[in-house]
Amino acid sequence: MEYHIRDIKLAEKGRRRIEWAERFMPVLKLIRQRFAKEKPLKGIKISACLHITTETANLARTLKAGGAILTLCASNPLSTQDDCAAALVKYDRIPVFALRGEDRKTYYQHILIALDQRPNLTIDDGADLVSTLHQKKGEISVFGGTEETTTGVIRLKNMEREGVLRYPIIAVNDSLTKFMFDNRYGTGQSTIDGVLRATNFLLAGATVVVCGYGMCGKGIALRARGMGASVIVTEVDPIRALEAKMDGLLVMPLKRAAPIGD
Repeated sequence: MEYHIRDIKLAEKGRRRIEWAERFMPVLKLIRQRFAKEKPLKGIKISACLHITTETANLARTLKAGGAILTLCASNPLSTQDDCAAALVKYDRIPVFALRGEDRKTYYQHILIALDQRPNLTIDDGADLVSTLHQKKGEISVFGGTEETTTGVIRLKNMEREGVLRYPIIAVNDSLTKFMFDNRYGTGQSTIDGVLRATNFLLAGATVVVCGYGMCGKGIALRARGMGASVIVTEVDPIRALEAKMDGLLVMPLKRAAPIGD
């Protein structure tokens, strides 16, 4: 089995972290147990371009349990967890092509390798896999795919309008549960976490300016206020601005908010 990862010796650490994440993904675990019996994906070739993390590792294991022939590459080199990639290769026998910090050339080489198996389904996060596939000449064997992000959905809708999108794709990004758990709660927590790790800053008593009150902005504002910060929201959409005001937040133009924010 071919693969390209940082170090296979990291596999045991990755296995423990993947199993830890699984404890908080009970629905996916139940699906995997059913897939292992029913094999609904038997013989179907899937190329997936995703964040290689403990969470998507459990998704990959579920697809493999369902009988899929899976090849995995990274959708973002900065998010790749090398130990998870190693665990998927060693313990689950899934071909993974991902290195944390890989350069642009390597990134697209890995996408091309994932497409070499002529997939029947694509799973994409940002639409680089799908756009690269469409640039390849000749017939394609894909009958469907999914896209997980706002950026990717925008790219694919543009392709659809231009009449060049060659197969149907489900916009997972438009799922309400995705908006809630990934954008509002996930991004809300991880953004605050990143700021605190980088600055060691005390949020209590500080003034935080959140630019935009979409799902991600709502999550960040919620977490910042929960940690004792005063939150100001800037928003060009009058309905969202009103919503922020009704949620008890200060709302003002960015030029006024920027000098005040910590």
